[in-house]
Amino acid sequence: MRIEDCSKYFHTLRYLKAQQVSSRILRRFKKVNVSPVSNLVRREPVAAFLPVRLNKQSLFGDADFVFLNEAGSLSDWNDSNRNKLWLYNLHYFDDLNGRNASDRYEQHARLIDRWIYENPPIKGNGWEPYPTSLRIVNWIKWFLVDGQATPERLESVALQAKALSQSLETHLLGNHLFANAKALVFAGLFFQGKDADAWLAQGLRILKKEIPEQVLSDGGNFELTPMYHCTITADFLDLLSIFGAFQNPRCLEIEREVIDRIPEMLRWLSVMTHPDGLVTLFNDAAIDVAPTLADLSLAAEQYDLKSSPLPNAQLIHLAETGFFRLNLNQAVVIGDIGKVGPDYIPGHAHADTLSFELSVFGSRLIVNGGTSQYGADAERHRQRSTAAHSTVVVNGENSSEVWGGFRVARRASPIGLKIDKAKNLVHCGHNGYARLKGSPIHWRTWSGNSDNLVVTDRIEGKFDSAVSRFHLHPDVSVKDENSTQIVLETAGGLVTVEALGSELQIEPSIYCPEFGQRMPTQCISISIGESGSIQTAISWRKI
Repeated sequence: MRIEDCSKYFHTLRYLKAQQVSSRILRRFKKVNVSPVSNLVRREPVAAFLPVRLNKQSLFGDADFVFLNEAGSLSDWNDSNRNKLWLYNLHYFDDLNGRNASDRYEQHARLIDRWIYENPPIKGNGWEPYPTSLRIVNWIKWFLVDGQATPERLESVALQAKALSQSLETHLLGNHLFANAKALVFAGLFFQGKDADAWLAQGLRILKKEIPEQVLSDGGNFELTPMYHCTITADFLDLLSIFGAFQNPRCLEIEREVIDRIPEMLRWLSVMTHPDGLVTLFNDAAIDVAPTLADLSLAAEQYDLKSSPLPNAQLIHLAETGFFRLNLNQAVVIGDIGKVGPDYIPGHAHADTLSFELSVFGSRLIVNGGTSQYGADAERHRQRSTAAHSTVVVNGENSSEVWGGFRVARRASPIGLKIDKAKNLVHCGHNGYARLKGSPIHWRTWSGNSDNLVVTDRIEGKFDSAVSRFHLHPDVSVKDENSTQIVLETAGGLVTVEALGSELQIEPSIYCPEFGQRMPTQCISISIGESGSIQTAISWRKI
């Protein structure tokens, strides 16, 4: 093994918790008991069940699906010609709770029975813990709202819960373990008996530990991706639904914790949402995967829960998750001044430190590259790279050593943060490039007022090359350009980007706002010369 590879593995593994390492080893040898659950009895709810609905449809016909913007027909639940994430979605059964789901009742019923018949325990993708967790919840939600819980279907759900309780994803932790716990709570409340009581206790025990771990004090999810924040907020609302339907006193402590957290989680999401109502694309984030702020807010209103009020300030700092929002009249700046993710689970991190997104006149102008796929190929690596984000690339390297699809070795940490709300100014550096020869440090300052934003980049230390990139939304067109100034046309007005002390140029780029979607776009590229600094002035005016 090369020295570089040894270093990469060392700096990846040294952050893991002992539990993750031991669990990864033990799960290779652990046998899951799949004997039928005895004395299976369904518990009837004592109040209305108010599910969180998904505002999309994925099933079209008896076996025709669209997942990740890719259409396909079901012939094999474990089709080796399909990518893993598409197959996972096939096993989730999200469409049971999708848009106009009741119109597809008969199709859903046939699909559930087909899954039971064609997926014997515990073989194939569908029995892996994560899709099992999501499917348990979706089936139980369907039973409580629309569906007929036949003995065969109940037996299958119980068997899935039994298998899940023995194969928790403690080697991964994070959102996977949270999904495991949520499913066990659903199954533990939906059924009664010794097994169900054990599932409920196990799920509640995990939630008691993971809620304060995964939801930080500013309301954000600790994996620092807006998409997964939306997902876990929906999880919280689903938990409220099942708690309210069964009113089990054993759940009261967790129920109070969930109720207390939701307003702050909605507040965080409102800060991280563009004027178009959709999330920013920091780390692994994509549009049209999780419920939107509007969807979640509407669901929360069923419980008289609303977002905590935003401060009456132009500059809002989400201190623990490390993001900020700068409201500049007709423009909104949202920037990343935090860590790439939790030390022991940075799998959804991108090398995007000190990147930002900018909306002007209600439309996106400067963006990050987004996420269109998972996996471990070259395109996945490109999407996680620093060059795919609106920040500075030094010596052609990534600010954090992303690799292998979901791994990070040495990673950037923010330093020297200064925030001046009176001046609408944010100043921060990161040490991600300090591993390179010359130990360069990237410093960035954002400063704005009602009609302009100035972004100042400075490289402290020696470097061979440094390039500041500003990726443009595909709807933005170039109206005029020269070596020092570019005029952009966007919905509602004109935007001028000027490089002070350097030259700028337009380069081709790729924008991936949704899974399965890669859109050609453009990027403004500005080289940072020997002086080590550059100012980029962005101004806008209506037309």
